[in-house]
Amino acid sequence: MRNIAILHYSCPPVVGGVEEVVREQAHLFHRNYHPVKVIAGSGAHFSKDFDVELNPLIGSRNPEVLDIQKDPAADSRRLEVIADKIYNYLKSTLSKFDVLIAHNVITMHFNLPLAMAIHRLADNQVIRVVSWNHDSPYFYEDHPVEIDRRAWSILRDYNPDISYIAISSSRAKEFRRLYGIKEDLTVIPNGIDPVTFFHLDHSTFRLIMENNLLEADLIFVQPSRLHPRKNIELSIKVIEALHGLGINAKLLLTGAYDPHGIDARDYCNKLENLAESLNVEKEIIIIADYTFKSGERMRADRIAMRDLYLISDLLFLPSIQEGFGLPLLEAGMIKLPIACSDIAPFKDIAGEDACFFSLDDNPGKIAENVLQFLKGMKPHGMYRNVICNYVWDNIYTHSIKPFLEGLD
Repeated sequence: MRNIAILHYSCPPVVGGVEEVVREQAHLFHRNYHPVKVIAGSGAHFSKDFDVELNPLIGSRNPEVLDIQKDPAADSRRLEVIADKIYNYLKSTLSKFDVLIAHNVITMHFNLPLAMAIHRLADNQVIRVVSWNHDSPYFYEDHPVEIDRRAWSILRDYNPDISYIAISSSRAKEFRRLYGIKEDLTVIPNGIDPVTFFHLDHSTFRLIMENNLLEADLIFVQPSRLHPRKNIELSIKVIEALHGLGINAKLLLTGAYDPHGIDARDYCNKLENLAESLNVEKEIIIIADYTFKSGERMRADRIAMRDLYLISDLLFLPSIQEGFGLPLLEAGMIKLPIACSDIAPFKDIAGEDACFFSLDDNPGKIAENVLQFLKGMKPHGMYRNVICNYVWDNIYTHSIKPFLEGLD
């Protein structure tokens, strides 16, 4: 497991897009068991999980650096002295690390001696340097004219001893043109962490990871008590039908046992047996009956309910009978698509804003109708695109981990 250092001019709580990437990458590497350290010029020790090291010479507003950058060619000796100071500091603090991920600092014009020092680390093979390229001032016609001078040329230099990552295919093309190279640059997009974005509870995060929910193609949530009139058997059969169509679907049953019924446990056993007989027992997650690998029980409280709504693709309610339908209101509040039986209370509430199916429809037909319904919803398509392709944990598994393993 490689030891990874992440470097940028600043880190949280300084607000910025790259700063947020630094935060999320650091947590990502930590939870994937990489020893990790963040190095920045300004910010704070924003996590207790890993080291955050601050050195003003790394920043973009250091007075000594700003002064020399007014005309770096006029006092090249002094520029080299500052670059040497940064180089020696980095060489020392990175002595126990295998990889340095430098975000934007050798492509932008905010700390020239830092860019020089990082190139020297790579040239001398002190550490494997990865330049995570977000941007360059040379992509814009209004860039500062002084950086066209020779002293700044290092920002346009391709270094074969550095591994480069561009955040999009369009950026990769721009950097190839800037560097004057034909070699492809690795493209790994920036990502998003649904745990922090949604402020998910820790227990929800554990549930997500233990059940590989971020790898699912489709997640149904059914917030129903475990009672026969909730028709959970149909939900399980629809999940089985979706798998028959090649869709990796999951069903989250978030309702608790009926506190007033004596047969709830027996009904739960019946559902578990049905799921097993259809070979989808791993796809049906009964929250009221869920035990973590550690032996702790999952709490089916309101926070868990909210969290599971947020990570799901569809509210699925195949009830045979209902007096009302409160979950429809909850789903509407967070813009969660709804598929439900065409019983009167549901139709009264949802009108034309849900995918209705008849209780006489077979599971295969319901599955196909749901897929067609979701296919026509562009926000849902974007949501599923983000979850599959831009969640940090998926990016790590499919892109970052193989990239790191391929470094020599």
